[in-house]
Amino acid sequence: MKKRRKKKNNFRGQVWIETVIYTLIAFVMIGLVLSFARPKIEELQDRAILQQSTDMMKQIDSTILTIGASGNQRVLEIGIKEGTLKIDCQNDKMIFEMESKSIYSEPDKPVNDGNIIILTKKKSGYNLVTLTRDYGEDDYNLKFEGNDEELKVISKSSTSYKLSILNEGADANRKTVLNILLG
Repeated sequence: MKKRRKKKNNFRGQVWIETVIYTLIAFVMIGLVLSFARPKIEELQDRAILQQSTDMMKQIDSTILTIGASGNQRVLEIGIKEGTLKIDCQNDKMIFEMESKSIYSEPDKPVNDGNIIILTKKKSGYNLVTLTRDYGEDDYNLKFEGNDEELKVISKSSTSYKLSILNEGADANRKTVLNILLG
């Protein structure tokens, strides 16, 4: 009778040990799958954000090009989920920059997407993607809240920004003055 009871207890212990081992194996396998899948998911998310940012730059560009006569004003909402939008009034450029795991274009070679120039630079561990629109080429003079010498940086935010663009007419150099207000 003692032998029978001892065998039964050994069998129960063996079942628990096997259960723990199988659970650990499952956790290791899930960890391995996540270690390969997570970087790919992050890269796809970055690519989607960069595509949305390109669309945002095109929306701003379209608004500026169709603003019309002196005195006209357009208001648009822009969302910046990652990266920064720089309004370089001194050089009459709008620049969007974002650090990304995704290679958005061929590294170190500028690519045109309409009026937007896309440049990807490889850095250690990430890529710096820059979307640039030069309005100086099209005879526009950008100002930010009346200031012509400012570099305004608009960073990421969970809420949308309201960008108001006002056509103030031509300046002495016959460039169309666009005053950009953030509200």
